Amino acid sequence: MRIGLLTGGGDCPGLNAVIRAVVVAGRRLHADETVGYLDGWRGVMERRSVPLEPGGVEDLLARGGTVLGSSRTNPFATDDGPRVTVDNIVKDGVDALVAIGGDDTLGVAHRLGSLGVRVVGVPKTIDNDLSGTEVTFGFHTAVETATEAIDRLQTTAESHHRVIVCEVMGRHVGWIAAYAGIAGGADEILVPEVPFGVDEVCSRIRKRHERGSYSSVVVISEGALPEPGPDLESAKVTATPRTVDQFGHAQLGGIGAWLAREIERRTGYESRHTTLGHIQRGGSPTAYDRVLATRFGVEAVAAVHDGTFGKMVALRSGRIVRVPLEEAIGRPKSLDIQLLTEVAAPFLG
Repeated sequence: MRIGLLTGGGDCPGLNAVIRAVVVAGRRLHADETVGYLDGWRGVMERRSVPLEPGGVEDLLARGGTVLGSSRTNPFATDDGPRVTVDNIVKDGVDALVAIGGDDTLGVAHRLGSLGVRVVGVPKTIDNDLSGTEVTFGFHTAVETATEAIDRLQTTAESHHRVIVCEVMGRHVGWIAAYAGIAGGADEILVPEVPFGVDEVCSRIRKRHERGSYSSVVVISEGALPEPGPDLESAKVTATPRTVDQFGHAQLGGIGAWLAREIERRTGYESRHTTLGHIQRGGSPTAYDRVLATRFGVEAVAAVHDGTFGKMVALRSGRIVRVPLEEAIGRPKSLDIQLLTEVAAPFLG
């Protein structure tokens, strides 16, 4: 078979491991030919692709990012986008398409499936917010990166008796903040699922000082916001100006800087902020993510040859399974709040 392959959305550690798995497993198990579309759905719309051979991908396992490039292009953003996309897949002689991405990329794949495109999805997001799978590759690597940063912030906060606010990724969910905050021993963990009270945060920090702990590290997701009221309106106004991509997502950022200013103003304690940003996306994937990405890629090839289209490969109870694409899209997988209320709670404040 001739398999088309693309990576869409934000880059993520482990993407190249999936590419390697699809190409190598496809060729050695089924004599498949694989073509890689460049820059996600944009490459399909513009008919830009490259042939992928096992010898050219064997060294990709430990490499971060994606050698195919990525974009947030949405074929359904224009009237003729879907038709152009489907026509180009046919012109390229692609028998089946493996789409690696998150909610947006897989949402496009699902809609193209209704237009006759034979597609299998592979879940990807460092936020771990994709439904249908227990975990996505890239998440553990992002958590390791954020945890190392928090470890470093702990020591500099202690040296200067400061409050340091560390902003991590997490548009709608707080998985990275919760896991990295627990692993790094953070004193406050603020997530999008639970609006926070600024005065309550400041009160807990004051109590730490009264107990002789003169430094605090606050971990906050980029999508976290204060409770309704003046603080919420202030946070929305002073955060980084937003731009919107083709999928309607606003660019987030700035809540950490805003919170640090408010903590210093209300407590008098010297406060700083750090935004980890895209370093959470970059770099070599952890061993866990390399293995998971490889398992996903091999299963995607098996699904193609089984004719199981309109599905996404997923991890459930330690096994790789196939679930309908519609189970994975449209509803972010929220954080298990028990991580904060039961696991983290005894160590916070």
